[in-house]
Amino acid sequence: MRVLVVEDHEELAETVAAGLRREGMAVDLALDGHAALERATVNGYDVVVLDRDLPGLHGDRVCRALAEGGSRARVLMLTASGTVADRVAGLGMGADDYLPKPFAFTELVARIRALGRRAQPALPPVLVHGDLRLDPARRVASREGRQLPLSPKEFAVLELLMAAGGAVVSAEELLERGWDEAADPFTQTVKVTVSRLRRKLGDPPLIETVAQAGYRV
Repeated sequence: MRVLVVEDHEELAETVAAGLRREGMAVDLALDGHAALERATVNGYDVVVLDRDLPGLHGDRVCRALAEGGSRARVLMLTASGTVADRVAGLGMGADDYLPKPFAFTELVARIRALGRRAQPALPPVLVHGDLRLDPARRVASREGRQLPLSPKEFAVLELLMAAGGAVVSAEELLERGWDEAADPFTQTVKVTVSRLRRKLGDPPLIETVAQAGYRV
């Protein structure tokens, strides 16, 4: 899942981003509304965590611009004010969910995951392919009952491939959705990650390389 965190308090933004990355998400940061719209135009996010009370370009205007621009990203709006009127106003701007500050980080993660599921076609809670099982909520993958020691990026790639249901997923899409904007598109990052993932999955091989197209399970 790829997430954009929009928060003008830099220390809080970095803390939230670090926590989400530990949860296996690819996270970009924007410290103001203009930067948020610029990143959302360039990158395909699943969820935008948007502070409502941004200086300059207010979070309401960012939210409305995302909705009117046809962004597929789901918007989770954050604010220090948690009144019913504020929640109603935020949802009316096009937000998909609302979380008042201060918030419990576990609840933030749960809400982001729920919105991420709504940003794409509905999938079963546990992905299964033969003897391979992947549980996105628990962050557990196993084959023949043996738990696989996957890194966050390996888990993300496997989740994307299994969610595709046998369709080919290009290296570009894996990079777009599994890494943040700091990733160099000209590196062999995806190829190396897939190679490590294959070794951990073991035999018989499950990930097929489709020439000039990408990978599929």
